[in-house]
Amino acid sequence: MFSLFRKEITSFLSSLSGFVVIIVFLIANGLFLWVFKGNLNIMDNGYATLDALFMLAPWVFLFLIPAITMRTFAEEKKSRTMELLLSRPLSDMQIILAKYFAAMVLVLLSIVPTLVYFYSVSRLSSPPGNVDSGGTWGSYAGLLFLAGIYTAIGIFISSLTENQIVSFIISLLLCFLFYIGFDYLSSLDIFSGISAFIIKLGINEHYLSMSRGVLDTRDMLYYLSVIIIFLLLTKIVLQSRNW
Repeated sequence: MFSLFRKEITSFLSSLSGFVVIIVFLIANGLFLWVFKGNLNIMDNGYATLDALFMLAPWVFLFLIPAITMRTFAEEKKSRTMELLLSRPLSDMQIILAKYFAAMVLVLLSIVPTLVYFYSVSRLSSPPGNVDSGGTWGSYAGLLFLAGIYTAIGIFISSLTENQIVSFIISLLLCFLFYIGFDYLSSLDIFSGISAFIIKLGINEHYLSMSRGVLDTRDMLYYLSVIIIFLLLTKIVLQSRNW
Protein backbone atom coordinates (compact mmCIF):
# COMPACT_ATOMS: atom_id res chain seq x y z
CA MET A 1 0.00 0.00 0.00
CA PHE A 2 2.81 2.41 0.87
CA SER A 3 4.49 1.83 -2.49
CA LEU A 4 1.26 2.74 -4.32
CA PHE A 5 0.78 5.74 -2.02
CA ARG A 6 4.32 6.92 -2.82
CA LYS A 7 3.77 6.29 -6.54
CA GLU A 8 0.62 8.42 -6.51
CA ILE A 9 2.34 11.30 -4.72
CA THR A 10 5.29 11.10 -7.11
CA SER A 11 2.87 11.09 -10.03
CA PHE A 12 1.13 14.21 -8.70
CA LEU A 13 4.35 16.11 -8.01
CA SER A 14 6.20 14.99 -11.14
CA SER A 15 3.43 16.40 -13.31
CA LEU A 16 2.60 20.03 -13.83
CA SER A 17 -0.95 19.58 -12.52
CA GLY A 18 0.15 18.96 -8.94
CA PHE A 19 2.10 22.19 -8.70
CA VAL A 20 -0.58 24.10 -10.61
CA VAL A 21 -3.17 23.11 -8.00
CA ILE A 22 -0.97 24.30 -5.12
CA ILE A 23 0.04 27.52 -6.88
CA VAL A 24 -3.50 28.38 -7.99
CA PHE A 25 -4.85 27.83 -4.47
CA LEU A 26 -2.21 30.08 -2.91
CA ILE A 27 -2.42 32.80 -5.58
CA ALA A 28 -6.23 32.89 -5.56
CA ASN A 29 -6.38 33.21 -1.79
CA GLY A 30 -3.43 35.61 -1.63
CA LEU A 31 -4.93 38.00 -4.17
CA PHE A 32 -8.32 38.18 -2.49
CA LEU A 33 -6.90 38.40 1.04
CA TRP A 34 -4.08 40.88 0.49
CA VAL A 35 -4.31 42.56 -2.94
CA PHE A 36 -7.86 42.98 -4.24
CA LYS A 37 -9.93 45.62 -2.48
CA GLY A 38 -13.15 44.41 -0.90
CA ASN A 39 -14.74 42.68 2.06
CA LEU A 40 -12.28 39.77 1.89
CA ASN A 41 -9.18 41.97 2.09
CA ILE A 42 -7.59 41.53 5.53
CA MET A 43 -5.99 44.97 5.56
CA ASP A 44 -9.28 46.68 4.65
CA ASN A 45 -11.60 45.05 7.18
CA GLY A 46 -9.59 46.23 10.20
CA TYR A 47 -9.82 42.99 12.16
CA ALA A 48 -7.04 40.52 12.99
CA THR A 49 -8.81 37.47 11.66
CA LEU A 50 -8.48 34.85 8.91
CA ASP A 51 -12.23 34.44 8.51
CA ALA A 52 -11.96 35.59 4.89
CA LEU A 53 -9.55 32.72 4.11
CA PHE A 54 -11.95 30.14 5.48
CA MET A 55 -14.85 31.69 3.58
CA LEU A 56 -12.93 31.62 0.31
CA ALA A 57 -10.95 28.36 0.56
CA PRO A 58 -13.95 25.96 0.30
CA TRP A 59 -14.96 27.63 -2.98
CA VAL A 60 -11.43 27.42 -4.39
CA PHE A 61 -11.20 23.77 -3.34
CA LEU A 62 -14.56 23.18 -5.01
CA PHE A 63 -12.73 23.47 -8.34
CA LEU A 64 -9.22 22.34 -7.44
CA ILE A 65 -9.92 19.07 -5.60
CA PRO A 66 -12.05 17.62 -8.43
CA ALA A 67 -9.14 18.58 -10.71
CA ILE A 68 -6.83 16.50 -8.48
CA THR A 69 -9.10 13.48 -8.12
CA MET A 70 -10.51 13.29 -11.66
CA ARG A 71 -7.52 11.25 -12.83
CA THR A 72 -7.24 8.81 -9.91
CA PHE A 73 -9.23 5.97 -11.47
CA ALA A 74 -10.43 7.51 -14.74
CA GLU A 75 -6.89 7.65 -16.09
CA GLU A 76 -6.28 4.02 -15.07
CA LYS A 77 -9.37 3.00 -17.02
CA LYS A 78 -8.52 5.07 -20.07
CA SER A 79 -4.92 3.82 -20.25
CA ARG A 80 -6.11 0.22 -19.68
CA THR A 81 -3.93 -0.19 -16.57
CA MET A 82 -6.89 -0.74 -14.24
CA GLU A 83 -6.64 -4.53 -14.36
CA LEU A 84 -2.91 -4.34 -13.73
CA LEU A 85 -3.54 -2.12 -10.71
CA LEU A 86 -6.20 -4.44 -9.33
CA SER A 87 -3.95 -7.46 -9.82
CA ARG A 88 -1.53 -6.13 -7.24
CA PRO A 89 -1.38 -7.98 -3.90
CA LEU A 90 -3.55 -5.30 -2.34
CA SER A 91 -7.18 -5.25 -1.35
CA ASP A 92 -9.54 -2.87 -3.13
CA MET A 93 -9.77 -0.72 0.00
CA GLN A 94 -5.97 -0.48 0.28
CA ILE A 95 -5.81 0.76 -3.31
CA ILE A 96 -8.56 3.29 -2.63
CA LEU A 97 -6.93 4.52 0.59
CA ALA A 98 -3.53 4.85 -1.11
CA LYS A 99 -5.03 7.11 -3.76
CA TYR A 100 -7.15 8.96 -1.20
CA PHE A 101 -4.29 9.78 1.16
CA ALA A 102 -2.00 10.72 -1.74
CA ALA A 103 -4.58 13.27 -2.90
CA MET A 104 -4.98 14.53 0.67
CA VAL A 105 -1.22 15.05 0.94
CA LEU A 106 -1.39 17.34 -2.08
CA VAL A 107 -4.28 19.23 -0.46
CA LEU A 108 -2.29 19.51 2.77
CA LEU A 109 0.70 20.88 0.86
CA SER A 110 -1.52 23.65 -0.46
CA ILE A 111 -2.89 24.51 3.00
CA VAL A 112 0.36 24.53 5.01
CA PRO A 113 1.79 27.69 3.34
CA THR A 114 -1.30 29.63 4.45
CA LEU A 115 0.08 29.44 7.99
CA VAL A 116 2.17 32.41 6.86
CA TYR A 117 -1.10 34.34 6.68
CA PHE A 118 -1.89 33.37 10.27
CA TYR A 119 1.55 34.54 11.40
CA SER A 120 1.16 37.80 9.47
CA VAL A 121 -2.26 38.53 10.95
CA SER A 122 -0.92 37.72 14.42
CA ARG A 123 1.95 40.17 14.00
CA LEU A 124 -0.29 42.89 12.52
CA SER A 125 -2.83 42.70 15.34
CA SER A 126 -2.81 45.16 18.22
CA PRO A 127 -1.30 44.06 20.50
CA PRO A 128 0.71 41.48 18.49
CA GLY A 129 -0.67 37.98 18.99
CA ASN A 130 -4.18 39.19 19.76
CA VAL A 131 -5.99 36.74 17.46
CA ASP A 132 -8.63 34.08 18.02
CA SER A 133 -6.28 31.09 17.87
CA GLY A 134 -8.99 28.62 18.89
CA GLY A 135 -11.31 29.70 16.12
CA THR A 136 -8.46 29.70 13.60
CA TRP A 137 -7.27 26.18 14.42
CA GLY A 138 -10.88 24.99 14.47
CA SER A 139 -11.35 26.49 11.01
CA TYR A 140 -8.21 24.77 9.75
CA ALA A 141 -9.53 21.46 11.11
CA GLY A 142 -12.87 22.08 9.44
CA LEU A 143 -11.14 22.92 6.16
CA LEU A 144 -9.17 19.67 6.25
CA PHE A 145 -12.32 17.65 6.94
CA LEU A 146 -14.13 19.51 4.16
CA ALA A 147 -11.26 18.71 1.79
CA GLY A 148 -11.49 15.10 2.95
CA ILE A 149 -15.13 14.91 1.83
CA TYR A 150 -14.38 16.63 -1.49
CA THR A 151 -11.56 14.13 -2.10
CA ALA A 152 -13.69 11.10 -1.24
CA ILE A 153 -16.43 12.34 -3.57
CA GLY A 154 -13.93 13.00 -6.36
CA ILE A 155 -12.37 9.54 -6.10
CA PHE A 156 -15.80 7.89 -6.11
CA ILE A 157 -16.89 9.74 -9.26
CA SER A 158 -13.53 9.00 -10.92
CA SER A 159 -14.14 5.28 -10.35
CA LEU A 160 -17.38 5.51 -12.35
CA THR A 161 -15.95 6.82 -15.62
CA GLU A 162 -12.85 6.88 -17.78
CA ASN A 163 -13.52 10.45 -18.93
CA GLN A 164 -11.64 12.87 -16.70
CA ILE A 165 -13.70 15.88 -17.80
CA VAL A 166 -16.94 14.11 -16.90
CA SER A 167 -15.40 13.12 -13.58
CA PHE A 168 -14.40 16.73 -12.90
CA ILE A 169 -17.83 18.20 -13.71
CA ILE A 170 -19.87 15.65 -11.74
CA SER A 171 -17.48 15.84 -8.77
CA LEU A 172 -17.74 19.63 -8.76
CA LEU A 173 -21.54 19.50 -8.79
CA LEU A 174 -21.73 16.87 -6.05
CA CYS A 175 -19.22 18.74 -3.88
CA PHE A 176 -21.27 21.90 -4.38
CA LEU A 177 -24.41 20.05 -3.29
CA PHE A 178 -22.76 18.82 -0.11
CA TYR A 179 -21.14 22.17 0.68
CA ILE A 180 -23.99 24.62 0.19
CA GLY A 181 -26.69 22.86 -1.84
CA PHE A 182 -28.56 21.50 1.17
CA ASP A 183 -28.82 25.03 2.56
CA TYR A 184 -30.65 26.09 -0.61
CA LEU A 185 -32.86 23.00 -0.54
CA SER A 186 -33.88 23.70 3.06
CA SER A 187 -35.21 27.12 2.01
CA LEU A 188 -37.77 25.58 -0.35
CA ASP A 189 -41.35 25.58 0.93
CA ILE A 190 -41.71 21.87 0.26
CA PHE A 191 -39.04 21.13 2.88
CA SER A 192 -40.15 23.70 5.44
CA GLY A 193 -41.05 21.04 8.01
CA ILE A 194 -37.63 19.34 7.91
CA SER A 195 -35.43 22.32 6.99
CA ALA A 196 -33.24 21.96 10.11
CA PHE A 197 -32.58 18.30 9.30
CA ILE A 198 -31.71 19.06 5.66
CA ILE A 199 -29.26 21.80 6.69
CA LYS A 200 -27.44 19.31 8.91
CA LEU A 201 -26.93 17.04 5.89
CA GLY A 202 -24.67 19.67 4.34
CA ILE A 203 -21.04 20.47 5.06
CA ASN A 204 -21.54 24.18 5.69
CA GLU A 205 -23.46 23.77 8.95
CA HIS A 206 -20.69 21.62 10.45
CA TYR A 207 -17.93 23.73 8.91
CA LEU A 208 -19.30 26.89 10.55
CA SER A 209 -19.60 25.05 13.85
CA MET A 210 -15.93 24.01 13.83
CA SER A 211 -14.84 27.51 12.80
CA ARG A 212 -15.97 28.73 16.21
CA GLY A 213 -13.12 26.73 17.72
CA VAL A 214 -15.30 24.00 19.21
CA LEU A 215 -14.46 20.49 17.97
CA ASP A 216 -17.86 18.90 18.53
CA THR A 217 -17.83 15.11 18.18
CA ARG A 218 -21.08 15.34 16.20
CA ASP A 219 -19.38 17.46 13.56
CA MET A 220 -16.37 15.14 13.38
CA LEU A 221 -18.68 12.12 13.19
CA TYR A 222 -20.53 13.74 10.28
CA TYR A 223 -17.33 14.36 8.33
CA LEU A 224 -15.93 10.88 8.96
CA SER A 225 -19.27 9.24 8.11
CA VAL A 226 -19.56 10.99 4.73
CA ILE A 227 -15.92 10.21 3.89
CA ILE A 228 -16.34 6.54 4.78
CA ILE A 229 -19.61 6.28 2.82
CA PHE A 230 -18.02 7.55 -0.38
CA LEU A 231 -14.92 5.39 0.05
CA LEU A 232 -17.16 2.35 0.55
CA LEU A 233 -19.15 3.31 -2.54
CA THR A 234 -15.87 3.43 -4.46
CA LYS A 235 -15.06 -0.05 -3.18
CA ILE A 236 -18.43 -1.31 -4.40
CA VAL A 237 -17.72 0.13 -7.86
CA LEU A 238 -14.35 -1.63 -8.01
CA GLN A 239 -15.85 -4.89 -6.80
CA SER A 240 -18.55 -4.70 -9.49
CA ARG A 241 -15.94 -5.90 -12.01
CA ASN A 242 -16.48 -9.38 -10.56
CA TRP A 243 -20.25 -9.33 -11.00
